[in-house]
Amino acid sequence: MPTKNATTKDKKVTGYGAEQITVLEGLAPVRKRPGMYIGNTAGEGLHHMLWEVIDNSIDEAMAGHCSEIIIKILPDNIISVSDNGRGIPVDIHKTTKVSALETVMTKLHAGGKFGEGGYKVSGGLHGVGVSVVNALSEWTKVQVKRDGTVYEQEYKEGTPVKKIKPIGSVKRILKADPLKPEDKFTTGTTVTFKPDRKIFSVLEYSWEKIITRLRQQAYLTKGIKLIAFDLRSAEKPKQYAFYFEGGIASYVKYLNRADKQKHDNIFYVEKNVDNINVEIGLKYTEEYTETLLAFTNNILNPEGGTHVAGFRTGLTRTLNNYARKNNLLKEKDENLTGDDVREGLTAVISLKIPEPQFEGQTKAKLGNAEVKPVVDSVLSEYLGIFLEEHPKDAEAIIGKALIAAQARRASRAARETVLRKGALDSLSLPGKLADCSSRDPKECELYIVEGDSAGGSAKQGRSREFQAILPLRGKILNVEKSRIDKMLANNEVKSLIIALGTNIGEQFEAEKLRYDKIIIMTDADVDGAHIRTLLLTLFYRYFEKLIETGHLYVAQPPLFRVQKGKTIKYIYNEDALPEALKEFQKIPDKKEEKSIGEEKEELPTDELDSAIVEEENVKMKGISIQRYKGLGEMNPDQLWETTMNPANRMLKKVVIEDAEAADNIFDVLMGSEVLPRKRFIQSRAKSVKNLDI
Repeated sequence: MPTKNATTKDKKVTGYGAEQITVLEGLAPVRKRPGMYIGNTAGEGLHHMLWEVIDNSIDEAMAGHCSEIIIKILPDNIISVSDNGRGIPVDIHKTTKVSALETVMTKLHAGGKFGEGGYKVSGGLHGVGVSVVNALSEWTKVQVKRDGTVYEQEYKEGTPVKKIKPIGSVKRILKADPLKPEDKFTTGTTVTFKPDRKIFSVLEYSWEKIITRLRQQAYLTKGIKLIAFDLRSAEKPKQYAFYFEGGIASYVKYLNRADKQKHDNIFYVEKNVDNINVEIGLKYTEEYTETLLAFTNNILNPEGGTHVAGFRTGLTRTLNNYARKNNLLKEKDENLTGDDVREGLTAVISLKIPEPQFEGQTKAKLGNAEVKPVVDSVLSEYLGIFLEEHPKDAEAIIGKALIAAQARRASRAARETVLRKGALDSLSLPGKLADCSSRDPKECELYIVEGDSAGGSAKQGRSREFQAILPLRGKILNVEKSRIDKMLANNEVKSLIIALGTNIGEQFEAEKLRYDKIIIMTDADVDGAHIRTLLLTLFYRYFEKLIETGHLYVAQPPLFRVQKGKTIKYIYNEDALPEALKEFQKIPDKKEEKSIGEEKEELPTDELDSAIVEEENVKMKGISIQRYKGLGEMNPDQLWETTMNPANRMLKKVVIEDAEAADNIFDVLMGSEVLPRKRFIQSRAKSVKNLDI
């Protein structure tokens, strides 16, 4: 501690002074730390750039100034977004002393979303969108049609190349080039940009992702036309257009397209209360799971928020009131719970509010307290009217909830029997589980394997300290077609639930998970793929939180073992085999004495290139090729070396990129409706290679 007479000279602090403080001006912080603004610099961040530009045009549409948006993927993955809105203002901004366009393109937190007179409702309230896109692009070009004049400005890595300039008058075109429909716009903005290859590790845009996003936006902004072009291939240009007058009522119908419907009419309401626009659509299906999508100003809120809380409160109370009033619930009966009334529900909630309060830049959860009572009251009033006006629909909805309540009561007893001691009681662990010795969940792994043969190899090959093995017998229950009570009666599912330790349903406790990594390890054949799909269905429907928090993985066992002499290589997919065989050809053979007249057989290179190994074991020019048809064929050392050793193995982490698409694919492939699954298989039959039948 310094004495009373100590001075600053006495305190020796080296290497840290004013010269170590870095001040990043303009858009420099964005290029320095892009992940802070767009999430990452891989595929997700690349597409986030496009979403930011599209959202600006959607904001114009929500404000009533835009009716058409055109999105193009050009060669070299250049993106162009055009709208027929008002056009970004081009006059000089009084604070920045440059044009309003340049201000919007080069300043963070600048735009019409702050203060008065811009947008009443907006998705991108942080105001960093298009300026971030500009900063992270090799170049950007903006063209504005406004007041009869066309203006243009170009940027390089976020910096203006020249000042904004008029380049001509707006021309009225009655019939535009089919690939250039934006030419007919007399007002609006076109933003063209090329993502910077120095920043992004992925530069290829996904046509499917873009189409999915545009479909969603078209449903949420009824009456807007969205047209997408993929012009990366001049020979095969793609085009897709969306226009929905029905809004989210059409969206609910689309989400339910693969499911058997429980009732005829879709409930839909749109109401403005206290400057909050509430739009709700819902319908029930014969399925057992809930599909709920919540949006605020067209931004998806995957973690819900106050609008979802208000919706769920209003739904449960309204259905209970109707059931009591119409004697569908007797006086002695307990009320329907939230889980009961949400079984088989498909619902979309869309809110448009002036100043949404999101949790973080990702906008995952809405926090406005005033929203909950508004959504509750709107749903309660209009759903009550709907039930009175559609008694058949009401009877079907209440009947579905009553059956769910019966199943809940039946499953409660089953769940208590299976899980009453809790996963922490080691005596309750399934006998087939070969547990690890460590009791620290952060370093433990659970391998879920197929059958006793693979289970035996895995148990012998594992590291007993941190790797547990749970072998499953046969194919587990398809939970997409089963309620929780039937699921808990299945021994394989029961063993897995107990081993994980988290419980399920309303008793799910993520903090009690016994293993940090849960690894699905199945054979590389059709049966193995089916078992893997059944397990993924179970985890998605009942342990979704474990997927969201990054605990679920799929092991990648090798398909081939290739050996020449002492050189061994494991091949993990069919396509890599020919190239590996070429490399093994280059390895010199051992010198051997030849008998007189003996000829050494040479295998032509072109025959190697097209080799498809059908047999289990093949010898080819001194090269031994072993094809693994199951994990049980691998000895324990090989299984450890290739698939279980953290130093060598390859694991695929299971993630949910698009909840709506994931929900739909589980419905189609694992649900009770046969026709959508048949169509799915027929449409993709030609793309299947080497089907193992």
